Amino acid sequence: MEGHKDEEQSVKRVVLPSGKTIDVVLFGEAELADPAPRHAPAEPDRALHVCLECDSELVYPVDWEEAGPDNWSVLLHCPNCEVNRKGVFTQETVEAFDEELDRGADLLAGDYRRLMRANLAEEIERFVGALKAGAILPEDF
Repeated sequence: MEGHKDEEQSVKRVVLPSGKTIDVVLFGEAELADPAPRHAPAEPDRALHVCLECDSELVYPVDWEEAGPDNWSVLLHCPNCEVNRKGVFTQETVEAFDEELDRGADLLAGDYRRLMRANLAEEIERFVGALKAGAILPEDF
């Protein structure tokens, strides 16, 4: 610290996220950056499941992370036009998106159950037809 004897010094008190307080000694014209992280502002409220490029309603999240106390940074992907888009959105917008994703998952699960029933009904009809035609013998089992 001997090389800094002639320079002007100042002390800045910094509060860490843990709550611990430290004193930082600044020499010369040095300025300490604001210790509070700056977060990008949230985009206007909108339906995140709708693609901005092609209007597809199949957009889904690829990655997300907190972007401040009330916002989320979300990477969105549209499977229709293959567009990826990252944005910062409010908690309310992300919650509405989550509800839309749950609704879509419920619709997919319902379609899957109907498809499974239809496939099983078709298999049963073929099996019954084979039994009636004598195409299935005891040695087939």
